Amino acid sequence: MPGHLLHEGITIVCPHGGNGRLTPSSTLLVGGQKAAVAQDPTTVSGCAFNVGGTPSPCLRVEWQRAATKVTAGGKAVLLSDSVALCVNAAGAPQGTARVSGFQTKVKAI
Repeated sequence: MPGHLLHEGITIVCPHGGNGRLTPSSTLLVGGQKAAVAQDPTTVSGCAFNVGGTPSPCLRVEWQRAATKVTAGGKAVLLSDSVALCVNAAGAPQGTARVSGFQTKVKAI
C-alpha cells in the first residue's frame, strides 16, 4: 500500500511518552527535508517505562516495512505506513511509536 515519504523533522513519540529523533543519512530532499531510509538511526529519550519498578525505557526505534519499490542511495525509504518499533537497551520490543508531521505530497510503495 502506498505511503507518504518520511523525512527529518517528523514527530516520533514512543508509547510511554518519550520523544524520538530520526537522523537521516540520505541526500534526497523531500519538501526541503532529507528523506529517511530504513537503516537511519532513530533514538528515543525521555521514556518513563518501567517493569515492576525497574526502569526499562525505550532507547531506539527499529523500522519495519520500508518501501519495496523506491530507494534513496540504494536503501529503501521509510513511509508513513512503516512501523516504528520501540526497543529497550536489551533490544526487547516495547510497543509501536506514533509518527506524525510528515509531508503529504510524495507517496511511494
